[in-house]
Amino acid sequence: MPAVPKTWKTQPVYFVLLEILRKKKGALAEDDLFEELNERFPDLGYMDLNELLMRLEVAGKISLTSMARGKRRVELKA
Repeated sequence: MPAVPKTWKTQPVYFVLLEILRKKKGALAEDDLFEELNERFPDLGYMDLNELLMRLEVAGKISLTSMARGKRRVELKA
């Protein structure tokens, strides 16, 4: 079986995440965001998403809000 070559992604994950939020009018549920990111980055895990969200929140790009038990809303900061 031939080896599948690994290729570099042309856009970083954080850039795609911010673009998705811009297109969705600035806010999205965390699960929906994960599904959209997973379409473009199938090797992205939930722990990777949490780390990415933490970095973007510390940088002041997004804010996270608890909605219901275990649910979070990801919002783009203006």
